[in-house]
Amino acid sequence: MIETKTVSFGYEEVDEDEKVGRVGQVFSSVASKYDVMNDAMSAGTHRLWKDRFVRRVKPREGEEILDMAGGTGDIAFRMVDSGANITVADINPDMLSEGLDRAIKKGEGRLVWSEQNAEELNFPDCHFDAYTIVFGIRNVTHIEKALAEAHRVLRFGGRFYCMEFSKNLWPGFDKVYNFYSHRVLPKIGKAVADDEDSYRYLAESIDRFPPMEKFRELIENAGFAQTRVEPMMGGLVAIHSGWKV
Repeated sequence: MIETKTVSFGYEEVDEDEKVGRVGQVFSSVASKYDVMNDAMSAGTHRLWKDRFVRRVKPREGEEILDMAGGTGDIAFRMVDSGANITVADINPDMLSEGLDRAIKKGEGRLVWSEQNAEELNFPDCHFDAYTIVFGIRNVTHIEKALAEAHRVLRFGGRFYCMEFSKNLWPGFDKVYNFYSHRVLPKIGKAVADDEDSYRYLAESIDRFPPMEKFRELIENAGFAQTRVEPMMGGLVAIHSGWKV
């Protein structure tokens, strides 16, 4: 008898192969309202977080940058004026389609759009100067594989930057946030995107993601050096970084 491995999908345990499809359904469902929902969920503060993230990345003219799970292009649009050559990659074609539509409306033709699985990238070794992933790695089935691929495709001296939700360390805030994420957020999803279940999953996926220090250890284990965690809003969101040396 073949034993099947299970992984978390929110609070559920599902077969590994099933998670990929179910996560895909979530993001296909919310793609057209994704950016509107980001504003509604965070009262617009996600824009400040992303601006801060890009300042940490410091994209430079002529660099090759992979923006993984880049979906609708929020991070890439912020970096493209630096003169870096940016590839926006995502496993979900509906998210990429939204991003490409945005680029067309903006008259932005400098970005490359590529359908990619973070665990099995179709890029050569040592190809990129920087790898970014924002609010995407917690949806990957095998986080360790995605980190190993990030390390593989980076050049020596390349930098890894990830922004992800984490556990808030402010006393008493966890109760407020838990109420918001599990009771209020799905209702906002229903009202704005007509999709309560997908936003319930997103809240649950945040709960299941490793704490900041544990995730930093995973980044180190993938081979990155000089790893660092920069918490924001008491750790509600954190910027993780490391170097390939």
